[in-house]
Amino acid sequence: MRTLNRVGALSAVAAAALLSAPAAAHATAPGDNGTVKIHDASTGEELRRNEPHVCEFYLDAFGFDSVQQVSWHIEAWAPTAAVKGETVESGAITLDDEGHGRTTDMTLPDGHYKLFWNFEGEKGAAKHKVFWTDCEDEEEGGGTTATPSASASPSGTPGESGGEPSASPSAPGEAAASPSPQGGGEGDLAETGNGAPVGLLSAAAAALLGAGGYLVFRRRRA
Repeated sequence: MRTLNRVGALSAVAAAALLSAPAAAHATAPGDNGTVKIHDASTGEELRRNEPHVCEFYLDAFGFDSVQQVSWHIEAWAPTAAVKGETVESGAITLDDEGHGRTTDMTLPDGHYKLFWNFEGEKGAAKHKVFWTDCEDEEEGGGTTATPSASASPSGTPGESGGEPSASPSAPGEAAASPSPQGGGEGDLAETGNGAPVGLLSAAAAALLGAGGYLVFRRRRA
């Protein structure tokens, strides 16, 4: 009977130890908690989704231990890495009281990369994430439009498209506005309705009157 009691007691102790072991292990293994995400620079840091295709981005950590020290680095990764495992970016961060923190925004040349996230007191392997950077699509949306040619000036300089011809006297359609055929400048004689100069007609009339008067004078003397 005593043997059965002892066996029962030992069994109860062993069962209690097994049940409490996970909780004790959890309590004594700080540092292996939490997760880290890749976030586009425009994504709010409160969101916990991972974004593996980004251009400008930052690293966002959740659920780690309070005020935990973190060091991280990013390596170039296949298939785009010229040298696999080459560190292309690194840094350190201290998380807040709730085990949350974020890095500053950063950019990398288009390609494939892997993040390694190490932290103070970690018991297992570093947290890690693979991701792609691709800024080409964003740059394609910023094409420039053709600006009007500066040659569309009134001077109409030769070789410049869109220029208006200069208002020179030899331009077609301006002959009617040119001076009279005598080539005189200012003070040109006025013209009658049929195009004959008024001054010339007046002079001819005066000459005829003078000649007539002279003939009359001679006839009277004769």
